[in-house]
Amino acid sequence: MLPPSRRDFVSLTLSESGSYTDSKQWHRQSCWRKWKQLSRLQRSLILFTLMLLLVCGILPNCLVEKKKMRQLFPVFLFLSAESRLEAVREAFRHAWKGYKNFAWGHDELKPISKSHGEWFGLGLTLIDALDTMWILGLKEEFAEAREWVARALSFDKNVDVNLFESTIRILGGLLSTYHLTGDSLFLEKAKDIGSRLMPAFNTASKIPYSDVNIGKGTAHPPQWTSDSTVAEVTSIQLEFRELSRLTGDPKYKLAVMEVMKQVHKLDGKQDGLVPMFINTNNGLFTHQGIYTLGARADSYYEYLLKQWIQGGKAENELLDDYLLAVEGVKKNLLKKSTPSGLTFVGELSHGYFSPKMDHLVCFLPGTLALGAHFGLPADHMELAKQLMETCYQMYAQMETGLSPEIAHFNMHEGSTQDVEVKIADRHNLLRPETVESLFYMYRFTKDKKYQQWGWEILQNFNKYTRVPTGGYTSINNVRDPANPNPRDKMESFFLGETLKYFYLLFSNDPNHISLDKYIFNTEAHPLPIWPQSE
Repeated sequence: MLPPSRRDFVSLTLSESGSYTDSKQWHRQSCWRKWKQLSRLQRSLILFTLMLLLVCGILPNCLVEKKKMRQLFPVFLFLSAESRLEAVREAFRHAWKGYKNFAWGHDELKPISKSHGEWFGLGLTLIDALDTMWILGLKEEFAEAREWVARALSFDKNVDVNLFESTIRILGGLLSTYHLTGDSLFLEKAKDIGSRLMPAFNTASKIPYSDVNIGKGTAHPPQWTSDSTVAEVTSIQLEFRELSRLTGDPKYKLAVMEVMKQVHKLDGKQDGLVPMFINTNNGLFTHQGIYTLGARADSYYEYLLKQWIQGGKAENELLDDYLLAVEGVKKNLLKKSTPSGLTFVGELSHGYFSPKMDHLVCFLPGTLALGAHFGLPADHMELAKQLMETCYQMYAQMETGLSPEIAHFNMHEGSTQDVEVKIADRHNLLRPETVESLFYMYRFTKDKKYQQWGWEILQNFNKYTRVPTGGYTSINNVRDPANPNPRDKMESFFLGETLKYFYLLFSNDPNHISLDKYIFNTEAHPLPIWPQSE
């Protein structure tokens, strides 16, 4: 908890010009210079709109109410695409400055205390951010990170790592960076960590343990259970399949596809929806009767579709399971809120519906849109648009403009607010899922509103989570703009995912990481879609 003065944490706002400054200073800038910077088309559209407003008698009110003016003229219309991209680069540089100064080579930055946190002791933030730096064109930062990988990164350590997290962040990050750069250093490191994770699959059921000691070559479940989460054991396939393709060694792909085969035939599903846990001893689902698209199950559904796409749309069993699951969501988990009629995805527990929706579920609009892009039913895109609106409202209806970790939706007649947030759920961890889906939606629809929504979210990250000495911090209370109560932690996925998706969202180049050539893993690391000949 910070002292009352909170001198180590200030709120900054990203101004319309793309620089960080006081709002009063922005008003003093030359309007004429801004007008001249607009294209002829932009100026014509603005003049035309002003004429309409004058005719309709709306203009006087709009001049009085700045908020309405901003609604009529979305901020992003006044910024060039390059200005928006540079705003993301600046945010990355600021986050990187904090990491470099206070947490270099460590897993996570603690920006408030100017220190670091350790999880595996493998430089998670740095590895997670490698391909982001390459995509953003940050050559200097990338070069210094590559030097650290070459000189300091070693997996020969007596340390337990989580199979899932190590796969999506480290293995996925190294494979992606290899493909983007062609630098064999990253492939060699990927081979090293991939082989060290393989002991996790040495179980009687072939369902992997959750934890691996990468130095000793041993693996085990958590101390409190013999279960693994379904999401974790079914969301490592993209990475290990790709490692087999690059090395020519089938053992990696065989191990992870055995998991998918077993999950495919298991009892305990409901209309394609899976429970959250699976036992590593007998290979059966446990804690049955609870179905969610949130934590512990979410990326199972994501990877069904993405494996099908990665493999050239040839593995029909994966597609069948995905399509069945989407229908299961529609039948069991999809509801409308009151009073606005927002479409949301709740949870089912032993037959009882709960209007609880994790922010993690906001991966779903993007995944549905991706499937529609690859020829799946058109109503998947319609559902994606509805859910995208809901995920945006999870931000817009909060006082800070930032989403809580978990929202509950009202379904009772007479409700005045769609979204309610319990006190324990009011934190924001700088998560990427909504920005991720905004990226997919803009890529496939070209609707500028998705860029505008993303721009609003980026501004609010800068206003409430940016730390002046470097870095961004998760916060405890999205409902208190006066005191969001920083948690003093910058997750590696803020650089690995959130800022990367912001950048790609604001880019108008559909060939910049083309979605017809790359598939993103669940940590936003792009891996190639395999040629049909393979």
